[in-house]
Amino acid sequence: MPDLLPSEDRDGRRRRFRSRGMLVRQSVNSSLVSVAGLIRAPVRDLESHDVGRLVDVVVRWDRGIYPQVSGLVIRIGSRRAFVHVADVSNMGRRVVQLGSTRVDLKDFVRRPGEQLLRHDVIDHQLLDVDGARVVRAADLYVAHVGSRYWVVGVDVSFVSFLRRLLPARMSSRPTAERVLDFASIQPFGRPGTPVKLRKPHRGLEQLRPADLADLLEDLGRPERRELLSLLPPENAADVLEEMEPRHLHLLLRDVPIDQAAVLVAMMEPDEAVDALRDLSEEERLSLLAQMPGARAAELRGLLTFPEGVAGGIMTTRIVVLTMNETIRDAREKVRARRQEEDVDALVVIDGEGRLIDDLSLMDLLDNDPDTPIAAVVGPPYPGTVLPDADLDDVVEQLIGNRGASLVVVDSEHRPIGRILADDVVDALVSTDVQRRWPWQPKGPGG
Repeated sequence: MPDLLPSEDRDGRRRRFRSRGMLVRQSVNSSLVSVAGLIRAPVRDLESHDVGRLVDVVVRWDRGIYPQVSGLVIRIGSRRAFVHVADVSNMGRRVVQLGSTRVDLKDFVRRPGEQLLRHDVIDHQLLDVDGARVVRAADLYVAHVGSRYWVVGVDVSFVSFLRRLLPARMSSRPTAERVLDFASIQPFGRPGTPVKLRKPHRGLEQLRPADLADLLEDLGRPERRELLSLLPPENAADVLEEMEPRHLHLLLRDVPIDQAAVLVAMMEPDEAVDALRDLSEEERLSLLAQMPGARAAELRGLLTFPEGVAGGIMTTRIVVLTMNETIRDAREKVRARRQEEDVDALVVIDGEGRLIDDLSLMDLLDNDPDTPIAAVVGPPYPGTVLPDADLDDVVEQLIGNRGASLVVVDSEHRPIGRILADDVVDALVSTDVQRRWPWQPKGPGG
């Protein structure tokens, strides 16, 4: 497409855009007060007499999206006194002005629900929920909106960290190039402080388990434990399934044993077995002892299979249908089971418990609810493997079957588990040996 603007007009438009961007940044910068830059700033009364020096800014983090400033901590000689925000007439960048010559200065005592911005937040980890990442607060920005002061932004730039090393007249200037909206932030309570969120950030509920797993892996130990406590146990178990083995190992050793047992028990059986294998025998036995008896027995049975065989990577959670049931019955079973886990297919057995067929979810949608299961079964029949089949056999069967899963059967052809394609991929990735895939041609020597 031909360019319809003369060269000088294009250059002029670019200059105007650049100028407009500079004006926006200047406007943002001029409206923000740097908390880090304000520390040690003088606090003066109405007649500009020095009262003390600012030590910290007190906020409440459990009221709305943006933390509201409730007061200041100032140092007067050897005392640490509290100034209520109602007694502050102006919080500037380099000085705090009080609204009276007589201010009731009380010794500072932290109250429940209060957080200190310099001591508890700056230089600590936070969750940027919108960006699904862990950030470290280099600075915080306060804005005067209406009659109150609010924490509105988190600066995560390295430049802002360096700025704090500069002289006071320069360190108080905000650098708003990498400022996150505080509405997207999930804070953490610090060890030794009484502050805990009443509920997790709404954005946490929208993150995928894989994103939350990445966040857990990036967090420090205290923050990791707190994030885990914010998630419902069933969601936390899904997240643990997405973690790298070494990080999962450290996490399970770090949290209380009863919490670890609950989480592992709620994981998919194959994922739970992988997690248990990475623990020492003493740790493994301790976790199993904390679990419900039936669940512990199931996992002990799976642990008897060696790594690298079908029984070691299968899940025992299968949905079973009989020939005298209907599609309606099958749908009800899927609906009931999906409250706890995803269902990929349903095995059909005869009166002796032997495998007849494996129905997909599409089979349930394509048929009338009153259709008997016996009228739906038929070729192509499912791919099967024995529990002691090695990984190469599993891969070959899965490729030859062209399905999303394989049914694991015992010597009497009774279904005992299922292997999903992603479980096979995980098992292959975890092996260190060089592998030749079944579809690859053999080399000259093999």
